[in-house]
Amino acid sequence: MACYAGVDLGATNCRAVVAVDGEPRGREERPTPRGPNGAAVADAVLETLRGACAAAGVAPTDVEAVGIGSIGPLDLAAGTVERPANLPDRIETIPLVGPIGELARLDAHDVYLYNDTDAGVIGERFHATESPDDMVYLTISSGIGAGVAVDGHVLRGWDGNAGEVGHTVVDPRGRRTCGCGHDGHWEAYCSGANLPRYARLLATEAGGVDTALALDGEESDDGLDAADVFARAREGEEFAEHVVERVARLNAIGVANVVHAYAPLVVAVGGAVALENPELVVEPIRERLPGLVMANVPEVRPTALGADAVLRGALAGALTGGTGDPADRPER
Repeated sequence: MACYAGVDLGATNCRAVVAVDGEPRGREERPTPRGPNGAAVADAVLETLRGACAAAGVAPTDVEAVGIGSIGPLDLAAGTVERPANLPDRIETIPLVGPIGELARLDAHDVYLYNDTDAGVIGERFHATESPDDMVYLTISSGIGAGVAVDGHVLRGWDGNAGEVGHTVVDPRGRRTCGCGHDGHWEAYCSGANLPRYARLLATEAGGVDTALALDGEESDDGLDAADVFARAREGEEFAEHVVERVARLNAIGVANVVHAYAPLVVAVGGAVALENPELVVEPIRERLPGLVMANVPEVRPTALGADAVLRGALAGALTGGTGDPADRPER
C-alpha cells in the first residue's frame, strides 16, 4: 500500500488529500487561521492533514511523501512561508516542511514545498488528457498569482517565488497600496480581498454614486465583499457594472503582460473569484486579450480542475518525487 498526501494552504482555507495506491481516499478542509501567529497556521495545516489521513483510514506515518502548495512568499531553504501578503501582519513565519515531516516521520527531501500557483500548473499538466508544455495557471482569489510552464519546465525561481504576477504594476498612478506594501499592483485592485476597496476608491473618485453596495467602511469584512459587487453587477446596477468593467480591464492588462513574458498556449484560470464568476472575470479577459497581445493569443479558459487545481498539483508533486512531471507518474 503506497500512501501520498497533498496540502493546499491558502489565505482563506487549508485543505489536504491522501491517496492510497494512486487513488484519492480521504480529504479534509478547514479555515486558515488569521493568527495569532504562524505557528497557529502550521498547527491548522497539521490538523487538516491528520483529518485527511483519518478519512483515508491510514496513519500520518504511513504517508511516504507530501506535496504542499502554499501562499507565499516562500523560503525554500527553511521550508517556510515568510510574511504572507494576504494574512495579518502579525503572522511573520509559517513553518511547513519541518512540522509536516515530523508528523509523518519523513526526511525533509520527502516533503515538497511549492508556491500554490506552481502546484496549480503542475496539477493542470499532470491531470490533463494532453499535457501542454507551454501554459499558465492563473489564480484570481484572495490574491493573484501564476504558475508558468515553458518548454515543459515549471519556472519556480531560485527561491520558489517566480510567478508572483499579482505584484506587477497595472496602475502606474499607484492609487491602491497592495498588501505587500507597494503601490499599483494588480492584486491591489482585482483580488477578492481588494476588489471591495477598489470599488470604494472608484466611488470616491466619482464624487459619490447611487448604489446599494455598502461603501461606508474601509475594510473588506465590514459589510462589503467581492461577491456583493458581482451580484449587484448581475442585477444590472450601474455602479457595480462600472466596477466590474474596470476590474476586467485591469485583469486583461495583467494577463497580456503574462502572455508577452511567457508565450503560453493556454491560460487556465482558477481561484474563487474567477471560478464563481466566470462570465464576469474569465470571459472579459478572453474578449479583450486580442486587442492587447502583439503575438500569439492563447486559449483562456477556467481550470479543468476547479477548486482542486492546487491540491491535486501538490499531490502530483508527492507522487512524482517532487518533479510534478507527468512523465514521472508512478506505474500502477
